[in-house]
Amino acid sequence: MSSNTGNRSAAPGKGGNQLITGILIGMVAGVSLAAGVAWFLKNSPSPFTKKEQAAVSTLKDAAPYTQPAAAASGVGSNKPRFEFYKVLTDKQDATVAAPAKPAEKPRAADSKPAAAFEPQVLQAGSFSNEADAEKLKARLALLGFEAGVQAAAIPDKGVWYRVRLGPYKAADEMNNARNFLKQNGVESTPMRAQ
Repeated sequence: MSSNTGNRSAAPGKGGNQLITGILIGMVAGVSLAAGVAWFLKNSPSPFTKKEQAAVSTLKDAAPYTQPAAAASGVGSNKPRFEFYKVLTDKQDATVAAPAKPAEKPRAADSKPAAAFEPQVLQAGSFSNEADAEKLKARLALLGFEAGVQAAAIPDKGVWYRVRLGPYKAADEMNNARNFLKQNGVESTPMRAQ
């Protein structure tokens, strides 16, 4: 019988030692290189400092943004914005005061009374999935509006979730809110408050 000695190495453990040594040398070189780059970046001047200072100065010069529909968020209305205080303590929030009623203008004897504006709400969406309604409610909250989700059972269609804002007691207040929503990509429909 012949022995097969064709491609065997003379030192069986030498290849494994070289592999481990190579890995260790590579790791040390990589860590050294990373430390050098970090030190260089830390000590070099930032190329963004001039741009950042210019951007800050232009932002300071710009006029501050004011939301046209401030009353749509519940501020200045009779209804408190949050009701958790009342629910938790059974006390009315003392910081919410009723707005003063403006003095009525005297009417001429022959003039007819102006058409009264019925309180209305803005419906921003109606969804068959409650999660979609909650997403729109969150988006409206980021815009500064307090919205509510109402579930409604519709015959032959199941339960739909309506996202509504309001009620608005004045037409100009509702129109300001509606225009602001439209500018931010949210279509809304006015509806009578129920």
